[in-house]
Amino acid sequence: MLFARGSFAALGGTAPVALHKENDIVTVERIFTRSSSGAGSTEHTSVQVTAGAGIEGDRYFGRQEEPGQNITFIEAEELESFFAEQDMPCDASASGRNVVTRGVRLNELVGVEFLVGSVRFLGVELCEPCLGLGKALATSTNPPAKVVKRLVHRAGLRADALSSGELAVGAKVKSAA
Repeated sequence: MLFARGSFAALGGTAPVALHKENDIVTVERIFTRSSSGAGSTEHTSVQVTAGAGIEGDRYFGRQEEPGQNITFIEAEELESFFAEQDMPCDASASGRNVVTRGVRLNELVGVEFLVGSVRFLGVELCEPCLGLGKALATSTNPPAKVVKRLVHRAGLRADALSSGELAVGAKVKSAA
């Protein structure tokens, strides 16, 4: 079963709605890690995810300071919209998020278990924009505070890894139910 952008709204965001259309594409488009805070992003075609720890080699791997620290997701559509408004080429790595998805409303996955390929995740909370993201995406006409304001409730999802396995570009995002 797949779920797509806008399919959860009727349920108040509590559970995914299954789709049965073959042409609905809900996938992972890009995967990034950063080895340390402030380091540049490295793009991968696949990464290894460890339950309770996150993506091996990422700056947050194994950290347990707060729930949802294992992995972050962001919608390609939100990134494209933001960069188009700025008349800039889309640079998904600038978001600082680990996984770029297409076709799924990530906000609707808060409190929901879902699969990306064979790896199970729990959506913990929205990954709200911080000043660091605002600074990374700021321009002379769009200061950091304005960037942050524009991306509130649109900057992605923080999730915990509930199982281990490979996460790869092209993996399908599915309901775990």
